[in-house]
Amino acid sequence: MKSKIKRIDINSINASKVSFEQTNVFENLKFLSALEESNSASKNSGWESHHLGKFNHGELLSFLPLYKKFNSYGEFVFDYQWANALMGSNRSYYPKLLTAVPFTPCEGNRILGRTEKDKIELIDKAIAILNEDNIESWHILFPKNNNHEILKQKEFIERHSYRFIWKNKGYDNFDDFLSIFTSRQRSTIKKERKSVARNNISFIQKEWDQITLEDWDFFYLFYQQTYYERGQNPYLTREFFSKINTANQIFKPIIFFAYQENEPIAASLCFKGKDILYGRHWGALKKVSNLHFECCYYQGIDYCIKNNIACFDPGVQGEHKIRRGFEPKLTYSFHYFLNKDFEEAVKKYCRSERAQIKNYLEACKRYTPFNINYKI
Repeated sequence: MKSKIKRIDINSINASKVSFEQTNVFENLKFLSALEESNSASKNSGWESHHLGKFNHGELLSFLPLYKKFNSYGEFVFDYQWANALMGSNRSYYPKLLTAVPFTPCEGNRILGRTEKDKIELIDKAIAILNEDNIESWHILFPKNNNHEILKQKEFIERHSYRFIWKNKGYDNFDDFLSIFTSRQRSTIKKERKSVARNNISFIQKEWDQITLEDWDFFYLFYQQTYYERGQNPYLTREFFSKINTANQIFKPIIFFAYQENEPIAASLCFKGKDILYGRHWGALKKVSNLHFECCYYQGIDYCIKNNIACFDPGVQGEHKIRRGFEPKLTYSFHYFLNKDFEEAVKKYCRSERAQIKNYLEACKRYTPFNINYKI
């Protein structure tokens, strides 16, 4: 009997029975399962899983992470204007379908399969769900370039955004990296780092095989403080990090702890991918000038240089990163609308937005703190 695409429960999948590559740490089924089992990404938080996949004799041949969303929290591609416009026409923007990694604006394949045929089957099934359930839209966030053409063929609307990435040019050390800057900006970065050191703050780096449950307790204390200061609850629960800890050898987390007088006061969390370091979360109990820059940017850059890692992705947006050596890069999302009237309105919006983003990125290249021998 021919296998069919169907809804699947990722918590019941045997990792040894997955036939496609899981090279992206955040698309690993164990990572997605940890988000759901810890109640971080759940129906209660607006993430109702409707994942699709195809099995053959117990082996998972293809997989599409798919959520029914009742809000737009934790996505990092902002569609509130679209939601308001549709609801202003007495139509429902929510629920919508979403293909993304919850709370994780990092690029990935998103549509996982060995062949183009596998991927098209997944897309067709998700579009069928839109029609069956009368859902207005489906959104795919931060897909890598290898799936763009398939999505365009399926009449998805391409939307542009941007992020800032640090690239390793074969630097010998941090001072060598600083040589790309103008003397003024080089001096500014040195002053920022010295100001942190003058507060008697030092750093301890914990690799994935060194991190203990006590380390996760400290990190979570800092992490949740970041949200409380904004009057929000944390996206991720403490249980999520416990589940991460049981599979550290797969996810390869790295924590940079900031200590003051032998007490941890802040930390940033990264994950080591294939030739890339992902900066994800951070928090601090004390407000110290420039501590965020040191903990979230400079420690990661220094780590990449020492470990010969090609690039460092600290997260989306934040043009202040340019002044610290990060370079602008286009990022993408794709959007499918069931009804043509709203599809045309979004197409027009995205065309205008793309032109604005193109101009912005050109301006970023002109107004950089780099010396004349270094171009981006």
